Amino acid sequence: MLRRIQVLFSLILLAGLIAILSYYWSSQVIGLFSILVFLTTFSILLVILLENRNPQRTLIWAIVMIGFPVIGLFAYFVFGQNYRRKRMFKEKAMLDEETYLAYRQKAMTLSPSLMFAHDDYEKLMHLTSSLNQLPVSSNTYTQILTNGREKFSKLLPALKGASRHIHLEYYIFREDRISREIQRILIEKAKAGVEVRFLYDAVGSIHTSGTFFEEMKQAGVQVQAFFPVVLPLVSSKTNYRNHRKIVVIDGTEAFTGGLNVGDEYLGEHSKFGFWRDTHLYVRGEGVSELQLIFLQDWYYMTGERLFTPFYLEPLETVRSASGGVQIVASGPDEPYETMKSIYFSLINAAKKSVYISSPYLIPDEDIMSALKTASLSGIDVRIVLPSYPDHKIVFYASRSYYEELLLAGVKIYLYEKGFMHSKVIVVDDGLATIGTANMDFRSFHLNFEVNALLYNTNSVHQLKQDLYDDFEGSHELVLEEFAKRSFFIKLVESLARMFSPLL
Repeated sequence: MLRRIQVLFSLILLAGLIAILSYYWSSQVIGLFSILVFLTTFSILLVILLENRNPQRTLIWAIVMIGFPVIGLFAYFVFGQNYRRKRMFKEKAMLDEETYLAYRQKAMTLSPSLMFAHDDYEKLMHLTSSLNQLPVSSNTYTQILTNGREKFSKLLPALKGASRHIHLEYYIFREDRISREIQRILIEKAKAGVEVRFLYDAVGSIHTSGTFFEEMKQAGVQVQAFFPVVLPLVSSKTNYRNHRKIVVIDGTEAFTGGLNVGDEYLGEHSKFGFWRDTHLYVRGEGVSELQLIFLQDWYYMTGERLFTPFYLEPLETVRSASGGVQIVASGPDEPYETMKSIYFSLINAAKKSVYISSPYLIPDEDIMSALKTASLSGIDVRIVLPSYPDHKIVFYASRSYYEELLLAGVKIYLYEKGFMHSKVIVVDDGLATIGTANMDFRSFHLNFEVNALLYNTNSVHQLKQDLYDDFEGSHELVLEEFAKRSFFIKLVESLARMFSPLL
C-alpha cells in the first residue's frame, strides 16, 4: 500500500510542478527544462546499461524512462539506484561477513559430522555454505507451527518464562489485542530486569503509533526502528525493508517464519478470515544462528556490539532425532542473490516432487525456467496460492504466470479455506525450506529475509503433510478454466506483470 501511495504522491507532485512551469515559465525556459530532462534520462539509461542488470528489468526501465521521462526520473531515484544500494549497505555487509566467519569457525568445532548427509544434498549444502556462511547443524530441534494460534499459544508462555533476555525482530507489529498482550509481557519483563530489545521495520509497521512504542521505551524496553525514513513517500530507503520475523528468548529457544504480530494472523480479520501460515520453533544450535542475525541487524541500527558468549554460546545441547538444520539469511547487502539461488537449487535437486506454498508468485526467468523444466521432466510440481488478494497489483501480476506454468504441466492450487501466506518449499521426502521469503522479486533482491533449510528432519515430513492438507482445502486450477477469463482481466494481468520487476 505504501508503495502505491508513494508512486501516487510522486505523480501528483510532478503534475503540480509541470502545471506551475507551464503557467509561469516562457517557452524558452520550458525548452531548456526539456533538454535537461532528456540529458538526465540519457545519462541514467547509460548507467542502467553499464550496470548489466537483468535484461528484462533493463527493458522495463528503458520503456518507462523513454515513454514517460519525467515520471521515469522520479521512479528511478526512488526505486532503481543499484549503486546507492551498494553504498548504503557496505558497512553492514562487511560486519556480517566478519561475524559470520567468527561464528562459523567456532560452530564447526561444536557440531559433529553430519551422518545424515549424502550425495543428493552435497551440492546444495556446498552452495548454501558458500552463500550464507552459517553451517548445517545436527544439534537443532525444530517444530512446525501451522497457523497463528499455534504460534502465539507457544510464543506467549515462552516470553513470560524469560529470565535473561528477549530479542524480537518483526516486519509488521500491529497495535491491536494480541500486540497489546505481547507489549504488556515485554514491559513486565523489562521492569523485572530482563534485557528486552525490539527491532521493528519502519515501513512495515508504519501504521503502528509512536505512542505504542514509546510506552515500551518508558518501561525500559530497548526499541529501535529498522532503516527509518524521514520522507517515506519520496525516499529510496523505503524500497529496502527488513522482512524478517525473529524471536530469541534467553538464547535457548527461538521462533521464525511467515507470521507477523497482529489479530489478522489469528484469523480475526473479516476480510481474510482464517490466516494460513507457517512458523518454526527452534531449540539448540539454530537458536544461536538466529540470535547472530538479530545481533547483526541490531548493531547496524544502534551501534551496540553484542557479539559475546553471553548471547551466542549455546546454553543447551539438543540432539536432533534425525537430519540437520541450516539458518539462511539474505538481503540487499549481499553480492549474490542468496535466497533466489537456494530456491533455484532446491527445485533442480528434485527427483520426484516439488511442493510450494507462497502468497505471491512473481518468478524471474531463472525460477520460471526451473519450475517448467522440472515439470516437463516428469517431476510432480505443485504450487498453492491465495484465491483472493491482499495486494491487488501483486495478485494480478502473479496470475499472469499461471497459464505458462499450466501449459508446462505445473499444478496450481488456489487456497479456499482462508488466506494463504505460508512460505514453504518441500522437495521429495527429505528437503524443505520455511521462512520469511516469498517467491518474488522483492524477497530475492530487495528485502532482508531469513529462512531455515531442513535436511531429513521430522519437520520436513510435517511440512509435506501440511501441504497435502492445503491441496485438499484448495481448488485445482485447470488450463481450460483459466483460459475463459475475460479480456479485461487478461489486460490487467499483463499490465501488472509488465511492472512486476519493479514491485
